[in-house]
Amino acid sequence: MSILIINIKELLQVRNTNVTIVKGNDMKILPTLKNAYLLIEHDTIVEFGSMDDYPGYEVDETIDASGKMVLPAWCDSHSHIVYAGDRSQEFVDRINGLSYEEIANRGGGILNSAEVLQNTSEDELYNQSLKRLNNVIKLGTGAIEIKSGYGLTIEAELKMLRVIKRLQKFSNAKIKATLLGAHAIPKEFKSNSAAFVDLVVNELIPEVSKQHLADYIDVFCEKGYFSLEDTERVLKAGTDHGLIPKIHVNQFNAFGGVALGVKYNALSVDHLEELNDDDINALKNSNTMPVALPSCSYFLSIPYTPARRILDAGLPLALATDYNPGSTPSGNMNFVVSTACIKMKMTPEEAINAATINGAYAMGISNQYGSICRGKKANLIVTKEISSYNNLPYAFGDNLIDKVIINGQVVS
Repeated sequence: MSILIINIKELLQVRNTNVTIVKGNDMKILPTLKNAYLLIEHDTIVEFGSMDDYPGYEVDETIDASGKMVLPAWCDSHSHIVYAGDRSQEFVDRINGLSYEEIANRGGGILNSAEVLQNTSEDELYNQSLKRLNNVIKLGTGAIEIKSGYGLTIEAELKMLRVIKRLQKFSNAKIKATLLGAHAIPKEFKSNSAAFVDLVVNELIPEVSKQHLADYIDVFCEKGYFSLEDTERVLKAGTDHGLIPKIHVNQFNAFGGVALGVKYNALSVDHLEELNDDDINALKNSNTMPVALPSCSYFLSIPYTPARRILDAGLPLALATDYNPGSTPSGNMNFVVSTACIKMKMTPEEAINAATINGAYAMGISNQYGSICRGKKANLIVTKEISSYNNLPYAFGDNLIDKVIINGQVVS
């Protein structure tokens, strides 16, 4: 199957060499090509250039993109879309004055989702999750990381990871799987959290590794959840079993989790709503990607990740959704990009870089995804007719997507 896109008003994120990460001031630069064409063969971008130099091709399908932009599909490096039911009642509870922490302390939050998931069949969990996945693909997401973490028992965590594996098999989107066994302390371990960490380290991680169900290991390093000591035990056990660390950190408190993530060569440190000088210094000269989740800040009315501080320090930044039932019931990366510009003072160029090439880096796939480069996978967004790519974050309530192409196929 070959697809030719012609008369592209502006082709965004064009890279003649395979750039895999963008940092600091370089994030202000979004290379583009106006009046362009792009050729796809099977699942791969094989050629692009100016229409002035268009040589002509015989193809199976031609798309006329007059007045439209073409850019890489979004790369969402942090999601929890495999879950059961919803937590809409907790949404109302927050409106009525309860905080996220207060809801969690009385048995809501993650524990609520875990109980529902444990009582949901694997097939039903798959069907609910597939529907969410297909929805975010239509919104332009072509690559997504999906975490476990709503199981909180060995069998329920394995069930979640098996569902993620089914999604990988039956979807054209690029999917990476993360074991987030240490997401919350189950009720039965409330007075003995160390025993739950023992369970994760000694039983869950080895079994997940044995069954090849995950690429990454993750921990919710936060007061009231998992301490630095707990986090280090989980990260060490994960790396010993071949899992690459990622970490939920600094959502409500900053107490050394970022430096710990860097110590274990974490691929990413995610949330960072709270950030101090020690965290910034720890990230410098590391290969760890900071990841901001602005939809979570919007939904919970908590501070936003200080993007300007991160970028002005010369660091990279990625954007992701945190799609989950409790703190971010949305997988819309278009809204994430808009919110990053509106609330975090990122420029459109910075936000698009953060949601494409750097998002791919935070998933370990930027050698194949996240930019328009010959030889990379053909995961693309074709916009509707717009005057400028600035419209993507500017018109935050509009659906500006005309077509989505995933793995070289137009999504119906």
